[in-house]
Amino acid sequence: MSRIGHDDSFLYTSLATYLGTSIVLEGACERVIVGDLYCDIPLGLNIIRGENVVLIGEMDMEKEELPSHMTAVSTVEIKRAQKAERDATYLKGSMKNIMEFLDID
Repeated sequence: MSRIGHDDSFLYTSLATYLGTSIVLEGACERVIVGDLYCDIPLGLNIIRGENVVLIGEMDMEKEELPSHMTAVSTVEIKRAQKAERDATYLKGSMKNIMEFLDID
């Protein structure tokens, strides 16, 4: 079972329990992907409220789910890559605002 998040990450688990419309994930992990790097961060028990569930699917664990160019890294490295990506996005937005203010194309 997996759930794609809003920030290029998704949760996956081998066991899910349904409580009405809510879901309890046991042994859940979050896969964080930044560029060609990824990290599986164990979350343990995770509860998702039903109003946040749009689609539930089953993954074929036999299939390779990541391209061969992806590299597994530690939690510390993926957090560093996330921060660098956020900083670059912020800088790009700041530069765009300055260019618009100065009316430079």
